[in-house]
Amino acid sequence: MTAAAPAAPVPRSAPADRDGGGSGGGGGDSEPGARRVPFAVVLVVLGAALVLSAVAGMAVGSVRVPPGEVWGIVTHALGLDRSEPAWSRARETIVLDVRAPRVLLGAVTGAGLAVVGAAMQALVRNPLAEPYLLGVSSGASLGAVAVIVFGVSLFGPLSLSAAAFAGALLTLLLVYTTARTGGRITSMRLVLSGVAFAAVLTAVMELLLLTGERGNEARAVLAWTMGGLGGVRWGTLWLPGAAVLLGVGILLVRARSLNLLLAGEESATTLGLDVARFRARMFVLLSLVTGVLVAAAGPIGFVGLIMPHIVRLFVGGDHRRVLPTAALAGAVFLIWCDVAARTVAAPMEIPVGVLTALCGGPFFLWLLRRDGRRDDEGAAG
Repeated sequence: MTAAAPAAPVPRSAPADRDGGGSGGGGGDSEPGARRVPFAVVLVVLGAALVLSAVAGMAVGSVRVPPGEVWGIVTHALGLDRSEPAWSRARETIVLDVRAPRVLLGAVTGAGLAVVGAAMQALVRNPLAEPYLLGVSSGASLGAVAVIVFGVSLFGPLSLSAAAFAGALLTLLLVYTTARTGGRITSMRLVLSGVAFAAVLTAVMELLLLTGERGNEARAVLAWTMGGLGGVRWGTLWLPGAAVLLGVGILLVRARSLNLLLAGEESATTLGLDVARFRARMFVLLSLVTGVLVAAAGPIGFVGLIMPHIVRLFVGGDHRRVLPTAALAGAVFLIWCDVAARTVAAPMEIPVGVLTALCGGPFFLWLLRRDGRRDDEGAAG
């Protein structure tokens, strides 16, 4: 039985993955020097950074609000400060009704994408896996755009998220099936499959926008496909928040199983894990979280690639530490990307997905070169 199995192995440095490609799905990022910082310290620092980032996100904008005033408005709204307000009603409305939902959506989306990326890297044992690169975000986008263009409302206000979830799940299964040949997946094959499916799905999505009856909405939808946090309201935050909480909670419960996969499918099976069933369930869960986040904020890429690799340098490869740390780091990262998106070219707003791509593209190329060197060293050895 699984309960009787020994503790999941978390290798300090996984070898190049001959069966799965890459370097063991991210577990190999436990480089010498990892775990130098105590886990509790990392959580405290990231937690404080998240609070400060949220305050900064609510302070910065076309109308600048002093951080102390932002803190006062928020604590007063939460009932923690019962003193007489010293700010105008207009500033309170800007902070609470415009910027606070946007900051919270950024935190939720960043946390969700980072956790999904970390889990995907373990599930397919590939350090380059993440929703955007594997075409999952493109599949979710196509599902959401189809609902908008054809005016489908089968599930009421949940129709957009349901279609995005279906598109994400179908794309993930197709990419994984296409890349897995002879029971093996290489980094190059997985990425190329994801890129190919993303290109096709993006082309279909653009065709729908150009030929659909709601052509007047094409510009707004195209802007949404670049990712953005604007226009969110309190009433729409509950679904992405619930999806991320559910996803993070389940993944934390199954963190030991993710650790088992780092040792390879055969070893995981020997230790009591039903790999096929576990992977299928996790694919559904990750597609659900990705679909809901894409429906809420558009396809925002590379958060799920960058954050897991960075946090593993500090907490190692154990997913019981990687997942919560990646969630906090992803939330902080996307809040600051959104702050930059609002201020770099003010008064024009840059889609936040553009900024994450500018950060993620070079990072992806660095990972590709690093893993190429590892494969060459392994072949030489």
